[in-house]
Amino acid sequence: MAIAHFPLKLVGRRMLAPSVGHYSFVRDDGQPLDFIPGQFIQVHFTYADGTATKRSYSLATIHDHAMGPGEAVEIAVSYVPGGAATALFEGLPEGGHVEASGPFGRFCLMPGDRNVRYLLIATGTGVTPYRSMLPQLEALMAERGVEVVLLQGARTPTELLYGDDFRSFADAHPGFRYVPCLSRELPAEPHPDVRQGYVQQHLAEFVPDAARDIAYLCGNPDMVDTCFDALKGHGLPIPQIRREKYVSSK
Repeated sequence: MAIAHFPLKLVGRRMLAPSVGHYSFVRDDGQPLDFIPGQFIQVHFTYADGTATKRSYSLATIHDHAMGPGEAVEIAVSYVPGGAATALFEGLPEGGHVEASGPFGRFCLMPGDRNVRYLLIATGTGVTPYRSMLPQLEALMAERGVEVVLLQGARTPTELLYGDDFRSFADAHPGFRYVPCLSRELPAEPHPDVRQGYVQQHLAEFVPDAARDIAYLCGNPDMVDTCFDALKGHGLPIPQIRREKYVSSK
């Protein structure tokens, strides 16, 4: 069966970091985009020689799914020097269109989960799906007292994508801890939960426990592999470790 494509119209953009843009679209064919937080869309375009290609982008949209499907489609786009997708997005005017398909993917919170805690671990744009999960996590914290720890890796404070969203969510929800791990520079007055170094260096501090935890890993493949091995070392069985690797392509 052919995958249906649909038009997305750009309605806003802002820079999240020096080389990452946040793009807000609406589906422009009168249909809603119903998705599960953690899923991604594909954007379709052609290279200069006419060859068809596509790129995958996790949905960053914060939407209360109890209210039904929404119109907003928000993604984070990493700019790659000389990249074809970068040229497409950098050159897209407000009101301009891209062609998309989806949603796809199973990197989602599962309805049958009975864990005490979620360990959410990300680097780079790998943190995007966790932003869309915030309303779901809020409901789970209220319904069954689940705890959440988000470990986000970046080099500098300016590269912490959606950091303000996560910090304000943590401030409002005692069961949610936001732990930025910065490898190159710390802010002038770091929050007590800020750590220096890489996410994989700080995972042990949170004592992963097979009896309590389900972990999500998203981002740089080396980080995902290292944390996967570390979590297995702490005794987590493979079904309790959910992974998605992000590979930048031009």
